Amino acid sequence: MIKVIDVFEKLNTRFPVNTACDFDNVGILIGDRFAEVEGVLVCLDCTFSAIEKAKSIGANLIITHHPVIFDPLKAVNENSVVFALIKNSIAVISMHTNLDVGAGGVNDCLCDVLGLENIKKHTASDGYILNRAETNISDPVALADGFKKRLNFPVRFVAGRPIKNVLVCSGSGGGYITEAVLSGFDGLITADVKQNHFVEALNAGISLFDCGHYASENVCVAPLAEMIKSDFPEIEAEVFSPDFIKFN
Repeated sequence: MIKVIDVFEKLNTRFPVNTACDFDNVGILIGDRFAEVEGVLVCLDCTFSAIEKAKSIGANLIITHHPVIFDPLKAVNENSVVFALIKNSIAVISMHTNLDVGAGGVNDCLCDVLGLENIKKHTASDGYILNRAETNISDPVALADGFKKRLNFPVRFVAGRPIKNVLVCSGSGGGYITEAVLSGFDGLITADVKQNHFVEALNAGISLFDCGHYASENVCVAPLAEMIKSDFPEIEAEVFSPDFIKFN
């Protein structure tokens, strides 16, 4: 009998929660740790639609990247996700920044999907672990076009000098443009980039690629589900990856 805590402990060996950032909230965030796992749903975010999907497939454990509880809760009532999870006896394990930085985690998955090579870890000046990698496409415009096709998502970018070495940070990493410049990278691949970060990249002569928060992180969902199925063959694990943010 596989329990929720068994799944968590296996994930914790791969992506230790003590490697998460201080501001983060990771681990078993909702539910009975000792409940028998009947099925698993893996997704980026725990939404009402994710709960309905879990119910439809008989899953009583949802594994998310973004924490289902992040800020302190002031109320748990009938119109909240937390209430719905508890009401339906669904547990949630959230693996966030520890999944970002771990071997086989989000940054590694993003590098793989983008076709980058010679992938290594890079410790930023603030202590956060990013990825460094190489690309065999030196033209930043062609590289951005390739990213768009591989992620099936529009890419915002500024083009700088010919590219070889890039810094990679899935999710929101526009603030690492200074790190990329000072460390001699030709480009930064990330998401949630602000205007001032684009300006800084432009003035420094390097490329900055905004691949979208969802697109840059959703790459980890299917591999994470495969890990669960490999570690626990007796458990059904399904992926739920709706991109609910629309572009007009």
